Amino acid sequence: MNKPNFLKVRETTQEDIEYFVNYWLGSSPEFLAGMGVDIRKKPNKKQLVDLVSSQIGIPMENRKSYFLTWLINNKPIGCSNVNQIVFGKQAFMHLHLYNRDNRQKGIGTKFVKKALPFYFENLNLQQLFCEPYSLNPAPNKTVEKIGFEFVKQYKTIPGASNFEQLVNQWKLTKKQYKKNKDTITPCVKHS
Repeated sequence: MNKPNFLKVRETTQEDIEYFVNYWLGSSPEFLAGMGVDIRKKPNKKQLVDLVSSQIGIPMENRKSYFLTWLINNKPIGCSNVNQIVFGKQAFMHLHLYNRDNRQKGIGTKFVKKALPFYFENLNLQQLFCEPYSLNPAPNKTVEKIGFEFVKQYKTIPGASNFEQLVNQWKLTKKQYKKNKDTITPCVKHS
């Protein structure tokens, strides 16, 4: 008899950084390009470690990024984070499943639902955006299933490691989040 998977989301710790780094450095150029990453701009190990570790443990209102780790049976299998944070107002969400065996199974949707309370409550957000590459169907489907509203499609360079691309902008307001809150697992408040 198969044991049920226990899904958990928690704030990223120093021990989780290795999984994040291995994902970025171990992913194929084709996979990264499918997410909109310009391989020539891919960060190195030190840059990745610094990006995450510099944000761990600092006050929420001072964060540039806020990282969460996704676990199945206490093993890190993915992450989400927000950046472009304006505390008390808005942030932009990113989501990643490290192993292809976990992709396209609905797991990402479950994890994003579990991550939302961390973002809305700990950062006191009024709205949360997600701007996935328009040609990457998985994150677009995930945020739509959760209740994010499509805002627009536009051409941009969405981040330091991206090429110019069409992105789909999705938005979830605090009101929409609260309306669906009964289907979302509460988070542990940041201390």
